[in-house]
Amino acid sequence: MLASIIAAAALPASSPAIQMPESRPDILPCAGLACASYPAPDWKDEPDPIASPRARKGGILRFWGGSSPKSFNAYIDNNSYTMMMFAMMYGSLIVTDTETLDFAPHLARRWWVSDDGTTFEFEIDADAKWSDGFPVTADDVKWTFDVILDPKSDTGSWKTILGCFESPVIVDAGAERTRRIRFTKRRFGDKPVEKNWRDLMYCGTFNIMPKHAFEGQDFNKIDLVGAPVCGPYMIARTEEWVATEYEREKNWWRKDLPSCRHVYNFDKIKMNYIAESENAFAALKHDRMDIMRVSSARQMALETDGPKFVRNWIVKRRVRNHNPVGYQAFAMNMRRPPFKDIRVRKAMAMLLDREFMNRSMMFNEYFLQRSFYGSLYDESHPCTNPLYLYDFEGAKRLLEEAGCRQNADGVMIMKDGKPFRFTFLSRSMTEDRFLSQFDAQMKKLGIEMTIDRTDFAGWMKKMDSFDFDMTWQSLVASLFPNPEIAWLSSEADRKQSNNTVGFKSAEVDRLIAEEKTMTRMADREETYRKIDKLVTAECPVAFLWNTVETRLLYWNRFGMPDTVLSRYDDEASTLAYWWYDPDRAAELDSAIAGDKYLPKLPVVVDFDEIMKKRKAK
Repeated sequence: MLASIIAAAALPASSPAIQMPESRPDILPCAGLACASYPAPDWKDEPDPIASPRARKGGILRFWGGSSPKSFNAYIDNNSYTMMMFAMMYGSLIVTDTETLDFAPHLARRWWVSDDGTTFEFEIDADAKWSDGFPVTADDVKWTFDVILDPKSDTGSWKTILGCFESPVIVDAGAERTRRIRFTKRRFGDKPVEKNWRDLMYCGTFNIMPKHAFEGQDFNKIDLVGAPVCGPYMIARTEEWVATEYEREKNWWRKDLPSCRHVYNFDKIKMNYIAESENAFAALKHDRMDIMRVSSARQMALETDGPKFVRNWIVKRRVRNHNPVGYQAFAMNMRRPPFKDIRVRKAMAMLLDREFMNRSMMFNEYFLQRSFYGSLYDESHPCTNPLYLYDFEGAKRLLEEAGCRQNADGVMIMKDGKPFRFTFLSRSMTEDRFLSQFDAQMKKLGIEMTIDRTDFAGWMKKMDSFDFDMTWQSLVASLFPNPEIAWLSSEADRKQSNNTVGFKSAEVDRLIAEEKTMTRMADREETYRKIDKLVTAECPVAFLWNTVETRLLYWNRFGMPDTVLSRYDDEASTLAYWWYDPDRAAELDSAIAGDKYLPKLPVVVDFDEIMKKRKAK
C-alpha cells in the first residue's frame, strides 16, 4: 500500500527558493543532536520539465475511477484511486521530485535529520495555507499523526508505518510555535534504534489534514465534500456509486511557484465509478468518459479497430517511460519438497512455455520477465539474469540430476521414492488457460499437478501460513523498493510475511542492512540490482510476463506534453499535466459531424527518445 501512497505523493515538487531565517539559539534542530540540513543551500524552485508552456486552464476531464470508494479518506480506504485523489487534496511535508526522486520541499520549507537517524525535524513554509485561508501549522501535522495512531481510527497498516515514531512534538516557542515539528523514533526495549533512510519518507510524506476542520469528529466518518484542502483540488460534489467531481482550487498557495505553473489545469476532474473494465470501455466508446488505461491485451488488439479509432476520434497510445514494472510469476514454496531443490525449481521455469502463451493467448503484447526489479535496468545497466525459455529436454535432465526418474508406468518418482505431486493454489478462473498448458507439460513427465481453487480470502489465508506448493503471484512495483519485506531471511519464518517463497541468504541480509543507510538513490539502485541477481540465481519463482507500456485510450480533445505522461507515473499523471484544448475539441466535433478523419498520432511514445531529441535541440 505504501508504494501507491508514495507514487501519488510525487506531485510536481518544490517550494520557493529557501531564505534562511536568522538563527534562534533557543530552537535547536533535532534537539541539539548533530544533524544534516535539507535541502541544499543552493537549492531553488525550478519549472517542471514535463509541464508544457502551451497548457491552459479550464475544462473537465472525465476519468475512470474504478469501484466506488468506501471513503474519500485514504487513511480509511486503501483504494488506489482514493489515494491518488487524496494526495491532490492534502499535501505532505516533503515530496519526491518527479525527475530525480530525491526529496524536495512541499508543506515544509526545510528539514533536518540527525546523524544517528533517530530524529527528524521540519519547518513548515510560512506561505502554506488551507483553502479557507487558515495557515497550515505544526498542530495540523501532530493532529493528523495522532488521529491515525488513535486505536479508534480504522487506519490499518498506517499504524504500522507511523508506529515506529513517538507522537511528534511541536518545538517552537512563542509566535513561531506553529512552524516547527519534531519526530523521534520509538525505542523498543534495549534494542538500538536502526538507521533507515525510509524513516524520513515515512514521517515526511504522509498527507496532512486540517485540524480545525475535523477535530472532535469521528475520523472514520469525516465528510471531505467541500472540506478545506491545501492541495490543488477539492471535492465539490458526489453521487454515491456513480461519480465524484473535484474542482480546482484557484487560490492554491503553490500555484505561482515555477514548478507549479502549467500543471493541474482542469477546472474539474470527474471520477466515474465503473467496476468492470468492459463496462468502462463501453462508457468510453459512448463518450461518457474521456480516458482509460487498458489492461487487457485482447481489448487493445481486437476491440480498438472501429470507426472511432480508425478516424482518430479516440486515440490509441502506448507510452514507454520509467513507471516501475512489477512482476508476475509462479511462486514456489522453497521450505518443503518438491521445490526445496533448486534443480527442480529451475526445471519448472523451463517447462513454462511463456513464448507460446504470449503468442497464442496475449497477442505478443508482453515481454518475458527475468527480474524482480525490471525498471532498474537500461542500456547503462543491462540485466544479466538468466532468461528461462521453454526447454523440455533441459528440464528433464535437471529433474534426473535431482534424483527423479519415470517408472515403467510413466510416473515421475522423486529420490525419496514418492510420486512427484504438487498442488497449484489458484484464486481466479482466469488462470485456467495458462495452467492448462503448464499442466500438459507436467503430464508428459508423469508429474501430477492438482489445482486447488479458492477465492481471494481463502488464498490469503493459505499464503499467510505458507500452506502452498506453487501459486500465481503478482506484485506491483514501487518507486522505492523495499527488499527487506520480501527477501530478509528472518521474514521467511514469520507468518503473514511477504517472503512467501521462504528465501534465505546471509549475503542478501547484509546488502539489505547496507541499503538502509544509503541516502543516494543511485547507490540504492545498484544495491537492488545486486540483490536481484542473488535472488534470481536461486530461482524461487518461474517468471511470467509483463509490459513496459501504459496503454491509453482517450478522446482527441486534449493537449498534453510531448511525453504524454511523466517519467515515473502511469495514467495518473494526466491529471497533473494534460489540459482541455478548445481548438482540438472543435476539430473533433467537426470531424464527427462530417464523418471525417483527424490527423493520426504516433501510437508508441518513448519517453527517453523524446527527452533525447529535446536535449539535442
